[in-house]
Amino acid sequence: MGNFFKSLFSSSKEMSEDEMHKSEQKKFDVLKYDGVRALKIGKLAYAIKCLEGALELQEDFEARTYLVTAYTAAHKLEEALLELNKLVELDPDHIQTRLSRVNLLFMLDKEAEVETDCLHVIELDETNHLPWFLMGKAKRVLNNPLGAIADLTKAIALEESFVEAYLARAEVLLGIGQAKEALLDAEKALSLDPEEENSYLLRGRIQEALENWDAAAADYQSTLELNPFSEEAGLLTGRLLITQNRLDEAIHFLDELIELKPELAKAYAERGRAKNLKGDKVGAFDDLKKSIELNPTGDEALRLEGQHSNFDNLYKGGIF
Repeated sequence: MGNFFKSLFSSSKEMSEDEMHKSEQKKFDVLKYDGVRALKIGKLAYAIKCLEGALELQEDFEARTYLVTAYTAAHKLEEALLELNKLVELDPDHIQTRLSRVNLLFMLDKEAEVETDCLHVIELDETNHLPWFLMGKAKRVLNNPLGAIADLTKAIALEESFVEAYLARAEVLLGIGQAKEALLDAEKALSLDPEEENSYLLRGRIQEALENWDAAAADYQSTLELNPFSEEAGLLTGRLLITQNRLDEAIHFLDELIELKPELAKAYAERGRAKNLKGDKVGAFDDLKKSIELNPTGDEALRLEGQHSNFDNLYKGGIF
């Protein structure tokens, strides 16, 4: 990297110390500018090379921040984390850097490391709702639902219109069997943003937990109206029809979903479950086999692992 663009900037005459400084600054400026420009047009490899070269010449907080963005966009997450660590060392009290590192830790499944940065941000700005929200998300993943609820409640207290916090708290409440309380949060989220498809999807799941079948179906339909390509809404609709023992309707609906998304493995698994309940073992077998072919590491394949040596024994023990 030290020789990067060397020929571009080489000089045949000796330079004074001031001239050398100006030359180095010019090299840095060119590399940084080219890196930023390449990043903006999606030329990630070139952007990374330029920004790395610029940082070899001199330390620059902004250039390193752009390098984090480039590494992240190129899915070089560990490299991005190393750069964020350097940025935190350069300015430990830079709030956006701390929050950026938290988001990257989520991407790397390092939720256990999130709290340190969040607490530091809270020390710097006790009115900031984001660190409470992020800590709540992390605690949910770390199987600490009560801690998650406490943090998300604090985030909501600081920002009463924070839709994502209401949805996150509703998810936690639903997960611990508090469906009625979860419903209040989902409805609050919808009142704040009636066009948010995830709110309808979550409220539908809550309604289903409360055995309010028609309300659940209506919410799944609302999700599909907002986003006809929502895989989760389609699968949940099919599952709800199966739960209600409306098997013919379920199979017909899943036929249409598979026609729309022929690579959706779970749709085949659900259709197979409906067929199995109708007594169509051959059709169920074919659908489950197709599901596993499409996703060999999915839930259905894992459920079979260690139970059956081959598909001939598929239904011994009740796979569906």
